Amino acid sequence: MKAMLLKKLFTIEEKNLPILSLENIPTPEPRENEVLIQVSTCGVCHTELDIIEGRTPPRKLPLIPGHEVIGRVIKKGTQASSFHVNERVGLGWFFASCGDCHFCLSGRENLCSSFQATGRDADGGYAEYIIAPEYSPAIIPDSFSDTEAAPLLCAGSIGSRSLQLSNLKDGQNLGLTGFGASAHLILQIARYQFPNSKVFVFARRKETREFALELGASWTGSIEEKAPEKLEAIIDTTPAWGPVVEALKNLNSGGRLIINAIRKEEDDKKRLLNLNYEDHLWLEKEIKSVANITREDIEDFLYLAASANIKPKTQTYSLEKANQALLDLKQGKGVGAKVLII
Repeated sequence: MKAMLLKKLFTIEEKNLPILSLENIPTPEPRENEVLIQVSTCGVCHTELDIIEGRTPPRKLPLIPGHEVIGRVIKKGTQASSFHVNERVGLGWFFASCGDCHFCLSGRENLCSSFQATGRDADGGYAEYIIAPEYSPAIIPDSFSDTEAAPLLCAGSIGSRSLQLSNLKDGQNLGLTGFGASAHLILQIARYQFPNSKVFVFARRKETREFALELGASWTGSIEEKAPEKLEAIIDTTPAWGPVVEALKNLNSGGRLIINAIRKEEDDKKRLLNLNYEDHLWLEKEIKSVANITREDIEDFLYLAASANIKPKTQTYSLEKANQALLDLKQGKGVGAKVLII
């Protein structure tokens, strides 16, 4: 099968392309409780940059990245019974967990110390085929095309989890710092679930801010701008620390900032030195992280997205152009979500 392989970790720059190597490797065989999926599309997520650049390093090299995988089950292990052959499924960041700890038994396998991520701890979807434990994939609603469905598995699902953790109530103001694949779906979710709330978007590029207004944002500004109203909740989807400090200035007393990122880049960590208690944290402001994702998060969001007709804006690339997609993501080119057509 064709696959894009990561063979070493390094900082992504245009001068050191290619990042991944296109190779022909053997098609994997599912073990007794696994399924083999023929991949049709795979989303390109910012977490891939964190893996390649070593902020959340892979368990093995070489590695096939990719954790927003859409395809069809074409073969099952001898004990696998969860899906029918040719059934369309999606595989997100959740790949496996221990299944026995108190986190797993309480439906919080995202916090399991043995959590395994697709495309980091196991080979992912930048390939023609992928194997997965039979309990990991989810059924994809018929209302989504393969291209539309891919970003829902991480950008949408983790965005939905972030919104739940924000404790936002209808009529309260929501802020979104950064406006990429996840945030543009969070905005659509918020407008559906909280129709009386205003959404304020902070983003660097004019093109991105205009896109947010098209999707229904009440106001947009740069990362450093002050919002015209205080915000009860803010969801930060950026890879940097500076926007976190800026967001806290706009947070209302008792408000909550949700950091929707696996890792933060280190090059602007000095911005944290600007954090001071009185301006940023005083009056019971909170900061909460989002860790990984559960199977239930993905299933629930797919149902919500189908019911609300929430769909991503996508930019597509062939599998062979995965390096260009990653570079464009790193440089912030385009709006919405990036998807590989396998």
